[in-house]
Amino acid sequence: MNRKKIGFISAALSLVLTASILSGCGKNAAGNSAGDTTAKAELSGSFTALGSTALLPLAEQAAKTFTSKNPKVQINVQGGGSGAGLNQVYAGSAQIGMSDVTAEEKLKDEAKVKEVSDHKVCIIGFAVVTSKDITVDTLSKKQIQDIFTGKITNWKEVGGADLPILVINRTASSGTRATFFNTVMDKTAEKEDLGTVQDSSGAVRTAIKANKGSISYLALSYLTDEVKGDFNLIKIDGVEPTKENIISKTYAFWSYEHMYTKGEATGAVKAFIEYMISDENKSTVEKLGYIPMGDMK
Repeated sequence: MNRKKIGFISAALSLVLTASILSGCGKNAAGNSAGDTTAKAELSGSFTALGSTALLPLAEQAAKTFTSKNPKVQINVQGGGSGAGLNQVYAGSAQIGMSDVTAEEKLKDEAKVKEVSDHKVCIIGFAVVTSKDITVDTLSKKQIQDIFTGKITNWKEVGGADLPILVINRTASSGTRATFFNTVMDKTAEKEDLGTVQDSSGAVRTAIKANKGSISYLALSYLTDEVKGDFNLIKIDGVEPTKENIISKTYAFWSYEHMYTKGEATGAVKAFIEYMISDENKSTVEKLGYIPMGDMK
């Protein structure tokens, strides 16, 4: 072999070796190339999710699980009602506004509505509930409307004992109250000075348990198997508040649960919302009395 051929082969080998070294240097410890942006960055940051007390139990549990898997993320979950959630996310003091109703219904202003993004995370059913001492197990929509407008004031008028009816309502900012107004009351206004008003689902549950002859409404997430025996759940027009009846839409008292963000969700906020509707979180959704989005027909 002459010297020219030897020199050519040596040069070619040198180029191959250099390319291999450069290629190896372009990989990081995880085997990703230096310019590879598909490697997932570790989530970090803190944010507040505020609003619907009907969604609160699920949001709290999901936040615990999510932050245990993402220790550099802190999530502050608070109630306050759907109206507060939507208004505070619009104002920028919360990053997620939890709501049982749409932004159109609570924010009213079309310009404000356009600035927030809706993320439906699950379905929630509600039930008309009385204290345990009440033996009535079904009421028509019309009877419920008459109770909450003050036309019916004694349980004997609907087949129960001779006992005054104590109405327990929610505050005007409550998304649960808005859902009750839209679906059960058929948009007939409740009598404002009737009975008492409670500011959260938890407070309503406590008040019903403590007061004989009381009636109100609660998210099914507050009527778990552990406490359901303390209350009397009312069928509406003979239809029970069950998951099956909600999915088939034979039972009307339900709504979507929303998580609103100002603009598009990003970073840890986006990841948390995605976790809320993930298969990984589905068992928690069901365990706590909610219906996963994928189950709705």
